[in-house]
Amino acid sequence: MPLVRTGELVTEARTAARAVVAFNVITVEHAEAIATGAEAAGLPAILQVSENAVKFHEGRLAPIAAAAAAIASASRARLALHLDHVENDDLLRQAHAHGFGSVMYDASKLPYGENVKATAEAVRWAHARDLWIEAELGRVGGKAGDAHTPGVRTDPTEAAAYVTDTGVDALAVAVGSTHAMNERTATLDHTLISRLRDAVPVPLVLHGSSGVPDAELRRAVAAGMTKINVGTALNVAFTGAVRAFLEAHPSAVDPRKYLTPARGAMAEAVTRFLEAVQQPDGS
Repeated sequence: MPLVRTGELVTEARTAARAVVAFNVITVEHAEAIATGAEAAGLPAILQVSENAVKFHEGRLAPIAAAAAAIASASRARLALHLDHVENDDLLRQAHAHGFGSVMYDASKLPYGENVKATAEAVRWAHARDLWIEAELGRVGGKAGDAHTPGVRTDPTEAAAYVTDTGVDALAVAVGSTHAMNERTATLDHTLISRLRDAVPVPLVLHGSSGVPDAELRRAVAAGMTKINVGTALNVAFTGAVRAFLEAHPSAVDPRKYLTPARGAMAEAVTRFLEAVQQPDGS
């Protein structure tokens, strides 16, 4: 199936008061697992390649982008391709040429005024090339800052002004989730999510969703979250499957032997997340 635009999937989800899940791609196996998991769930998904993943591939975007696009295009699921957490303007300017329909431009480490200026410039460039663009206001924990500290969470009034001044198509907000969590123990500020939904005219994005329990995710969607980002949960599944195989087969050297269960474990995690956020909020 041809690649779908990220904006199309997000708009559909928002209209239906549901969510679409975006999963991080690091290796070809990640991309294959996302496609397989989405097919099993019968639901759309977003494959996202982060700037950190590009650094892992020695700064080369083209190979992993081409692989992810090819895998997504060959899938029966409706899949989009997204470039995530871009801080480098040179990388931003590669997005369109490599098949990405959207970019998350991350100037959140900058002071507010500089964030607005840099993001507005990125938006102008992206919109001229029909790219949907997401940005971040507030600090999602696990990288810089701590989203569990009220002072770094996203303020609704500031968020509304930020969206107006930058022209972004979606806003990632800090509401209590944390990047790189290995356990699903995060508690979100659902009242804040609702206030942000009412204040901001664009879809809201939850980063660091791997550490958020299913029930919390469903409440977040009900409160107004539309795009749910998942990364670490796939790596936990991947690494766990590899570790289990090598412990059981210590003399194994063929990577296909342990990458196969790793890919399968990630696909199962993808299906679980996709199905979990579609279920009604039981709170």
